[in-house]
Amino acid sequence: MILSLVKRNLKLYFRDKASVFFSMLGVIIIIGLYAAFLGDMMVSYAEREFSGSGINVRFLMDSWIMAGVVIVATITTTLGSYGIAVTDNASKIIFDFKVSPIKRSTIVLSYLISAFFVGLIMSLVSLTVGELYIKLSGGELLSFLGFLKTLGIIVLSVMMNASISFFIITFIKSNNAFGAVNTVFGSVIGFLMGVYIPIGNLPLGLQTIIKFVPFSHPAVLLRQVMMSEAVNLEYMPREFILFSGIHYEWNGEFMSNFIHIGYILIITVVFFLLGVLTMSRKRKQ
Repeated sequence: MILSLVKRNLKLYFRDKASVFFSMLGVIIIIGLYAAFLGDMMVSYAEREFSGSGINVRFLMDSWIMAGVVIVATITTTLGSYGIAVTDNASKIIFDFKVSPIKRSTIVLSYLISAFFVGLIMSLVSLTVGELYIKLSGGELLSFLGFLKTLGIIVLSVMMNASISFFIITFIKSNNAFGAVNTVFGSVIGFLMGVYIPIGNLPLGLQTIIKFVPFSHPAVLLRQVMMSEAVNLEYMPREFILFSGIHYEWNGEFMSNFIHIGYILIITVVFFLLGVLTMSRKRKQ
């Protein structure tokens, strides 16, 4: 039964072109800004930083921005997929499910699984587009090992965002409200991840806040993987690494990848439990 519900949710999502578009709004905004001026700005900065080093700066910075694009896709498309759940509630379709022999937990789980697959599929589409862009701009495609690492980071990010989005939609009752939330996320998520503006250009207080934003941690991990295809990160200047958000610094030391992964997993579990708790309370009411 759950597979039938998941299949139904996926069909409804991909059939709604407007929903897919707004889910990809954040990705479209970032690519547009990068093509318009952000790319030239970052490349100019990197050229000054690596002058005479022989590094393919365009490849390096294209990898930086495309890492951000892929992680933004894991966030906005996962959230967008929950539009099916909001519509089911707003249009009272959920009551048809409740009078059927389907358990409520099965219905909720179908939304979660659907969100995971939507996020995974659309993120891989974004990765493919990003890799083609990098290749056409004179860079190289991900190595097999690099792809496996990237896939693992995408899976972690989608899991976390499916959990966070699940918690968010427990407070949304109408399609209009959901559309507003989706649009806001698509517009501001780049700032919360240090993509529109590199984290090194922000005030120290804001940099600290961003380090606690869950969405930014998969971005750090993916930047390391994708940018290491262009240059050995061990030989990059510490100032550039911190400026571009390849690593986060805490108490004068780089955060280890285990901390990033642990934080992602903790956030995933916490928000899933909060979502379940919120839904349980509403059910009792």
